[in-house]
Amino acid sequence: MGKTIVITGAGSGFGALAARALADAGHTVYAAMRDTAGRNASRVAEAEAYAAEHQVDLRTVELDVLSQESADAAVATVLSGAGTLDVVVHNAGHMVTGPTEAFTPEELAAVYDTNVLGTQRVNRAALPHLRAQEHGLVLWIGSTSTRGGTPPYLAPYFAAKAAMDALAVSYAAELARFGIETTIVVPGAFTSGTNHFATGGHPAEQAVLPAYEERYAGLMDQVAQRLAALAPADAPASLVADAIVEVVDTPLGERPFRVHVDPANDGSEEVSRVADRIRAEFLTRIGLDDLLAPHGTAA
Repeated sequence: MGKTIVITGAGSGFGALAARALADAGHTVYAAMRDTAGRNASRVAEAEAYAAEHQVDLRTVELDVLSQESADAAVATVLSGAGTLDVVVHNAGHMVTGPTEAFTPEELAAVYDTNVLGTQRVNRAALPHLRAQEHGLVLWIGSTSTRGGTPPYLAPYFAAKAAMDALAVSYAAELARFGIETTIVVPGAFTSGTNHFATGGHPAEQAVLPAYEERYAGLMDQVAQRLAALAPADAPASLVADAIVEVVDTPLGERPFRVHVDPANDGSEEVSRVADRIRAEFLTRIGLDDLLAPHGTAA
């Protein structure tokens, strides 16, 4: 049966690709994005055109993850329009690049606000409904940088993604007894097919940059080129959307806890396999192994 799904940050990149792929798979999908009447109006029109052309149930909803009021209103819109909500996909995120020292604490906090606190706002809006119905899926879009290779000049983004992963891991255990399942989809460095690098921010403080440019001239270009060279030429960003569809279509209780989509193979999967095994073993040792899977059966 088709599920009702909301995806944050679904105006472009992984979010837009996943929204279309899930709609193609027969689900009712709300592609959430901010400023739907302004700068994202063209993306709303694109989603509407895709739905009409492919005869799928792809809708859009206004959702700014920086606002609890907006998150609450978006979930209310989904429930009013579809009558239910089965899957929440945390995809919204913002990347910044540059020497870490150059970012002010306020700039780091802004990245954290979008990539971490944004998920908490959406959860606080959606989880009361998922808990009441005693089934659902919370799907987090992570990053291999959390445990894999981490090139320099991306520290604020990497730190926020690591924090989001830690939040997801804790939530998984805390939601299991409500019949809510957690999966973390972990993309690698896709340097094309998304807007991450193209729309990434930079530090406002310029005074420190010349010193770094003297020792690390052209480093960001080198990183982007070498990341692109590591990935096979036939590895499109749509692989992440395909992985999301597969997780959503897997029955409750059978979904993997973590799924890596990393054509460059930066080592994250190997490290995560150990970390997730230790988590499972520790919960078992303290008598909480029932938190490793959602209680109940799929509705």
